[in-house]
Amino acid sequence: MLHEARYYETRSSGVLCRLCPHFCRLQDGETGRCGVRREVAGKLYSLNYGRCAAMALDPIEKKPLFHFYPGRQIFSIGTSGCNLDCGFCQNWQLVRGDPEAAKYLTPAEVVELALAYGDPEPFGIAYTYAEPGMWFEFVLETARLAKASGLKNVLVTNGFLNQEPLRELLPVIDAFNIDVKAFQDGYYRRHCAGRLLPVLRYVETAAASAHVELTYLVVPGLNDSEEEVARFADWVASLNPAIPVHLTRYFPQHRFTLPPTPVAVMEKLQLAARQKLDYVYLGNVPSHWGNNTFCPGCGGLLIERRGYTVKSGAKRGACPHCGRQAAIIGLQN
Repeated sequence: MLHEARYYETRSSGVLCRLCPHFCRLQDGETGRCGVRREVAGKLYSLNYGRCAAMALDPIEKKPLFHFYPGRQIFSIGTSGCNLDCGFCQNWQLVRGDPEAAKYLTPAEVVELALAYGDPEPFGIAYTYAEPGMWFEFVLETARLAKASGLKNVLVTNGFLNQEPLRELLPVIDAFNIDVKAFQDGYYRRHCAGRLLPVLRYVETAAASAHVELTYLVVPGLNDSEEEVARFADWVASLNPAIPVHLTRYFPQHRFTLPPTPVAVMEKLQLAARQKLDYVYLGNVPSHWGNNTFCPGCGGLLIERRGYTVKSGAKRGACPHCGRQAAIIGLQN
């Protein structure tokens, strides 16, 4: 079931896809680098429109989003397709799966499911698991319907999308978790088949109009130097020091066989990043104090997390120790 794609130009021979910074030129039935956009008879089609390969009711903290309605559950959906090729991808089987093998749902059916599976009341939809940017047409239509139904929309993304489609999404997306996989372009080119600069522009644009949290997967020997993480923290601070950053522990996956990142390295990098940023967390390190939220003013405990269990100590959205307002949306007292 083909669905004509957005953001492409017809050329004398084939098409030029303008959705992401790869700008794939396709002809004679070729498929783009994402695996889900194909040229057919001079038009570009989305192969994964409506194809839902995974769905679940997840804790919002799993996205991860720690500063957006803590403790809530969100209806999460995903499909196949990604425009990057990360050697450490944890969802590579889903990403490179056959979209036609997945269940077909209309945008209205997805919204109906989200409204039915509340926590206990309906909350929102997260477009996640694979790369939602490569599900653009379906995400846009579904998010518009969800917004009109009073639901929140969350995008969990690699941020490798062009500015024009991103700006079309912005009015209907309430929160983003965006991967910044390293703070060096060479890393993106060698290990992700992408580039850094478009991701940075994506973060800057999204952060100007929506809630944004960032994830940085720390891979030993490749992007784990204090110098690199400090430069990353400086850049985030230049946008807004209150943007939450999740430094996430790497484990061997897909083509990567390096050993897991030592917890001591994670702790050292967290302390370094906190020199410039208000909120820095450790991901993939269960039951660690690095998952808790501390007041950037006095250091008092605001939110304690054990797994996905959240216990808030805030009073009317503020630190109970010094009264500083917490930069957390939807925080329950």
